[in-house]
Amino acid sequence: MRAWLRHAFGSDAAEPFEPTEEQRRAVDKLCGWLVQRQMTMPVLVALESCRGLNFVGSQALFFFRPLVTALYDPHEYHQFALFMEQRGSIDYLCQRLETWKAS
Repeated sequence: MRAWLRHAFGSDAAEPFEPTEEQRRAVDKLCGWLVQRQMTMPVLVALESCRGLNFVGSQALFFFRPLVTALYDPHEYHQFALFMEQRGSIDYLCQRLETWKAS
């Protein structure tokens, strides 16, 4: 019982995360859009404050998919939702945003 309780609320160790090429394109498109509208800092703050909820957020993306894909490319949207399911996605997204902002 103690062993179970010790790890009941633990999370897996962070593994190096590398998105697929399609996911990279979707993330870069989003980063470019955010930097162009000068929304980098608010998005970085929101991402950092919700770091542990990325899987829940990805499920919300899947829930709203029928509505959103009427306006955006369904394949890119799906790839971004799959990207957000991964544990290291927030770190990767923050790094890409900072890279886009610096350039």
